[in-house]
Amino acid sequence: MATAATGGNEIKAPLIQKIKSGASSSGTAAEDPYDGENSPIEQVALTVPTTDDPSLPTFTFRTLILGTLSCVFLSFLNQFFWYRREPLSVTSISAQIAVLPLGYFMAKTVTGRVFFKGQKWEFTLNPGPFNVKEHVLITIFANAGAGNVYAIHIVSVVKIFYKKQLTFIVSLLVVLTTQVLGFGWAGMFRRYLVEPAAMWWPQNLVQVSLFRYIR
Repeated sequence: MATAATGGNEIKAPLIQKIKSGASSSGTAAEDPYDGENSPIEQVALTVPTTDDPSLPTFTFRTLILGTLSCVFLSFLNQFFWYRREPLSVTSISAQIAVLPLGYFMAKTVTGRVFFKGQKWEFTLNPGPFNVKEHVLITIFANAGAGNVYAIHIVSVVKIFYKKQLTFIVSLLVVLTTQVLGFGWAGMFRRYLVEPAAMWWPQNLVQVSLFRYIR
């Protein structure tokens, strides 16, 4: 495994760590371009955990409910206060802290009954203790709704300055188009801006540290 030195200290904490899933005909493991890649950034190597438990459930009933509510609530609050002279901004960190006790509460109160047991569509509303993967995914939901929708500026300007009234359908299409375009560009450039170990986003390290601290 390759290592990177920063300030004379070797960093042996890979940012991307994948399990080799197969073996080649020669008996060696399948080649993975990201396997064993280390982060050359000391702050990332010391903050981002390198271990993973693939058995933990992620997209659960708790994730769907708390994530959707967080996204809608933050989106409403930030857009509502954006029109004020002194706008108030509520970040996803607020939701990250608030949903933790709610997740534990749902894990204790929601039924663990298995529906359609033994069938193809078998599922349960309570797969076990509230875990960090659910917490992270809920925070991603909240972060998606925490930012103002830029296209709302267009709708507001047309109504306030040009005294025109856009229909609901037209306004919705404008908003959805710009949002989907932004998420699309994010997906296209993920391999360049997210996946490389040398790429890091200092602001996100705060939330990563908070995940480890509050658990």
